[in-house]
This record gives sequence, structure tokens and C-alpha cells, in this order.
Amino acid sequence: MSRREKIEAMLAEDPSDTFLRYSLAMEHRSEGNSLQSLEILDALVNESPACVPAFFMAAQQLSDQGRIEDARDYLRRGIDEARNQGDAHAAAEMSELLSSLGEFGEI
Repeated sequence: MSRREKIEAMLAEDPSDTFLRYSLAMEHRSEGNSLQSLEILDALVNESPACVPAFFMAAQQLSDQGRIEDARDYLRRGIDEARNQGDAHAAAEMSELLSSLGEFGEI
């Protein structure tokens, strides 16, 4: 049984587990299934409370695909959410990535 299959089996028991869903998104990413990964991450960022790390990972994947404006959107939203949740470290990491994307055009 693959790592992804193990995560999926655990999710069958508890489909609302944020950590398992995030882990599944990362497994899809490592397997080259970006579309599935981004779908899961998008669901995680649209929950209440949002999963702050999902903003960063979605932005990284979108940036890797050359979808810079989409990546910037996730980062801006993620920075706001991280600040709202009191996660200054995550906000700073996303701010750094957002700044680096400025190299690809106007922010």
C-alpha cells in the first residue's frame, strides 16, 4: 500500500481531518498530480478556519506552473489569514514568496 493509499484509508475514517487532507495534497504533488493537489488545497483555504499552510503550498505550485497572478492571490489571502490567526511566521514566509514573485512583473 502506497503512502497516498494509507492516507486515503485514514481519511475514509475521518474525512474532515485537516492534517490528513493536507498530507494527501502533498502526496498528490509529489506524484505529479498537481490538479488533485490544488483542488484539495483550495478546499482547505476556503474552510473556516482556513488551513494557513495550504495557501503557501498552493502558491508554490501555481508559481511553478507559471501562474504567477494566481499564486500572488493565494499569498495575499494567506498573509491576511495568517495574521488573523496570529501566525506571524507563516505571514512572513508568504510575504517573502510574494516579494520574490515581484521579479516576474508588477505585484
